[in-house]
Amino acid sequence: MKKGKKYQDSEKLFDKSKMYDAEEAMSYVCQTAKAKFDETVELHMRLGVDSRHADQQVRGAIVLPNGTGKTVRTLVFAKGDNAEAARGAGSDYVGDVDFVEKIQKENWFEFDVVIATPDMMGVIGRLGKVLGPKGLMPNPKAGTVTTDVAKAVREAKAGKIEYRLDKTNIIHCPIGKASFGTEKLLENFNTLVGAVIKAKPASAKGQYIKSCVLATTMGPGVKVNYAKLV
Repeated sequence: MKKGKKYQDSEKLFDKSKMYDAEEAMSYVCQTAKAKFDETVELHMRLGVDSRHADQQVRGAIVLPNGTGKTVRTLVFAKGDNAEAARGAGSDYVGDVDFVEKIQKENWFEFDVVIATPDMMGVIGRLGKVLGPKGLMPNPKAGTVTTDVAKAVREAKAGKIEYRLDKTNIIHCPIGKASFGTEKLLENFNTLVGAVIKAKPASAKGQYIKSCVLATTMGPGVKVNYAKLV
């Protein structure tokens, strides 16, 4: 695949074979953001665990101190007082069976985060096959199955992100927009990395962080010296 001129120019800004301290790596990443839109900065971290084993799963959620720079649309499944609380917290959509049917019949997905009270999970179970593959199924570990829906909505709007391993034991997460600048992105980076380190499974042996790369949506990856992160 042929690389564009902007991508090639970005590659010349740093040494691709070298690992940089987080602050320096972030500075280079910001310089590689040359697209006409505000590029997202992403963290890709490979861990020394085996996600096929239940006791080696690494998953959780964290509110980034500076948010993600993205406008998050929330859908809350709740009834009664909980539904009112969700509306009061500013949720974009609040309902129960009506939204289950809308998603099933109209293939409607105009939302980014799904939150639900525990008593609604039986209803939402019907959506498992469509929400699951999109990573939208509410989950207690991510704080999206909760009795405090108002808090969950506020956190989602403030920039709460979920991190989890993919099948190749890599965590891919957005940590903000290139326009944030090095300092704010570094704060978000340190918060996320700290959470991942804290979530290390007791059964994980050997080196926990195998590699760590930062990149913008359209830019090349900059390697971070992962030995200094642990």
